[in-house]
Parts: sequence; C-alpha cells; structure tokens
Amino acid sequence: MIKLLVHLSRIFVGAMFVFSGFVKLVDPIGSQYKFEEYFGESVLNLEFLIPYALPFSILLILAEIMLGVMLLLGFKSKLTTWSLFGLTLLFLFLTWYSAYYNKVTDCGCFGDAIKLTPWETFYKNVILIALIILLLIRMKDIKELFSKKITVLLTVVCLLSFSYITYHVLNHLPIIDFRAYAVGKNIPEGMEYKGDGEIPPVHDFMLEDTQNDLAPEILAMKKVMLVIVYNIDKSNKEGFKAVKEVADKAIQKGYKVYGVSASFEDDLILMQNKHNLPFDFLFCDETTLKTMIRSNPGIMTLSKGTVTGKWNWKDIQDIEL
Repeated sequence: MIKLLVHLSRIFVGAMFVFSGFVKLVDPIGSQYKFEEYFGESVLNLEFLIPYALPFSILLILAEIMLGVMLLLGFKSKLTTWSLFGLTLLFLFLTWYSAYYNKVTDCGCFGDAIKLTPWETFYKNVILIALIILLLIRMKDIKELFSKKITVLLTVVCLLSFSYITYHVLNHLPIIDFRAYAVGKNIPEGMEYKGDGEIPPVHDFMLEDTQNDLAPEILAMKKVMLVIVYNIDKSNKEGFKAVKEVADKAIQKGYKVYGVSASFEDDLILMQNKHNLPFDFLFCDETTLKTMIRSNPGIMTLSKGTVTGKWNWKDIQDIEL
C-alpha cells in the first residue's frame, strides 16, 4: 500500500512540476515580469536583483521542469528529491509572504495558463511539501523506469529541447499565448464585466492622445496596426527600421497605424523624428502593454477589436497584410 502511495506521489509531484515549468517555459518573459514584481521595493525590497530577473527566471523554470522530468524517470533520485524539497520550500515562503501581506495578487506559478490566489497557491505548495517528504522518507522505492543509458539520454534530450524552446520564444513570441490579448481574442469582449465580482481579463486598456481615450474608436475599426513600445529606454533600437517599413506597407494597404507606449511624449517625438516613423503615439499603461505582447517593439493587428496577428520586431518580414 505504501509503495503505491509513493508511486502515485511521484507521478503527481513530477507531473505538477513539468506542467508548471512548461507553461512558464513558453513565456519566460512573463516570469521575468513576475520576479521583477517580487524583487520590487513594495514586496521583498531586493531591487538590486531586478536586472537579473530574466536569467533568474530562465534558470528557475529549467530547474523546475527538469526536476519534474527527472523524478518521473527516477534519475538521480536523492539529488532530485532534495532539490524538489528545497525549491518547493522557496515557493512555499514566497506564496505565504504574498498571501499574508497581500503583496502579489497572482504568484504566477502556472504562468498565465491558470490563475490562483496566493492562498490557493500556498495550500498547493503545502500539499506538494507533504508528498515530497513522503518521497524523501521512502526514497528507496523510487526506481529508474529505464536503463541508465536511456535515462541519461532522455534527460539530456529534454534539457536540450527545453533550452531551445526558451531561446526560440525569447527571440520571437511565446509559442502558446494564454493571455487575453492572444490572436483570435476580442478585446471588447475581454473588457466586459460578467457580474460575478471578478475583474475582467482586459482592464486598464486605454489608448489616449493628449485629450481623449481613443480605444472605443480604434477597437471599432476594421484594419488597425499597433506598434507597441512599452518603454522606449528598454526598447531594441534596431527594430525601428523594420517597424517603419511595415508601417509604410500597412498604410498603403489601408491600415490605420498607431504607436502605443507608456514613455514620455518628448522621448517618443524624438524617436519618431529620428526614424521618420509614419504614425503618432498614444499612451497606455506599461503593465497592459507588457501583457499585450512580449516584444519591445512589437506589432499587433486588430480587426473590429479582434486580435488578428502579433509579431516580434524580428519577425516583421513574415507579416502578410
């Protein structure tokens, strides 16, 4: 009976870590933003770590998913199980801190795929800790599923595959988009209150000029292109030459093109003049822009409020209008 319980715990814990790691692996920049929030002054007050949020996120994601794979394979059971215990203990502290002090409303443990409250995530980690302690006590029952050579080969193949996925999404866009601004999603529908007390998935969405919010007008248009630059100081300046080319092409095809940023107007005007950009900039909340697209600059096309396309600036040559 106890061996069956250990076996089931091994499968549950391993699968949980693989799933949790994978939904973050396809969007590591989302985890970067979450750790920047944790490192901020209002949470852990470790602002000196903010510049390292992305590499920290990548290492943690790879560790999480690989430990799950290794547990399922039974590879290096002692190292794997103790590492899982330490990692879960870290998550347990972070989620308790977030829940108790109401610092971070969404811990990001399942990326944007599944939203849990800090307390829900804390109790999930309590269960995981209990199951991992059982695995530590009964470590002798964790056996390799295959021969040593096959187990090592599968581990290496998984590590290389996951590393490549990380490299790909960092240079393009997430291969799976769980957010409310994914291709095919309708932004006005995402802004609707359902009457259940929950905040709608699309909120703080405004496209403001110096006087008005133009979002309702823009979301009613049939052919719109948004050039999103959430922060001009952090943007990749190489991308603006390509942005100008695709914007000129879009205007010829009948698109209404707008830049959208949270940066200061004077800085945007300087950039607009420097690169001879054929559009004006509107203002939107930086967090909203980071949620809309994981590229700076990035391109999004809309048709009557429905997202019809999203591209990293490096993939602008793939845009067909």
